[in-house]
Amino acid sequence: QVQLVESGGGLKQFGDSLSLSCAASGFTFRLFAMAWYRQRPGKERELVAYISWTGGITDYADSVKGRFTISRDNAKNTVQLQMDSLKPEDTANYYCAKSYGANSRDMGSWGKGTLVAVSS
Repeated sequence: QVQLVESGGGLKQFGDSLSLSCAASGFTFRLFAMAWYRQRPGKERELVAYISWTGGITDYADSVKGRFTISRDNAKNTVQLQMDSLKPEDTANYYCAKSYGANSRDMGSWGKGTLVAVSS
């Protein structure tokens, strides 16, 4: 079955960088778009970054544009989120998600999340 395992979360300070990774298994990774979502305290889950099956299309929430970068390694079945210039408002549980198709924006599977906390 589909498994998505996030890693790399932790406690950082304002302005720091952090890299999250998601290891995928149980499906043909290279055929599916992937995404990172987050859920901040007291908020609904929101899209952070999206990447198509080839990596040729990426998209970001306005709040992270220019600071976060999503990438994927189809040989290693991983998707990464490089987070730079972290802010306290980036504090959230970050979830890796698998879409329903190559360029689909609808997510069908989720990881359990990794916590990122940013202090001021």
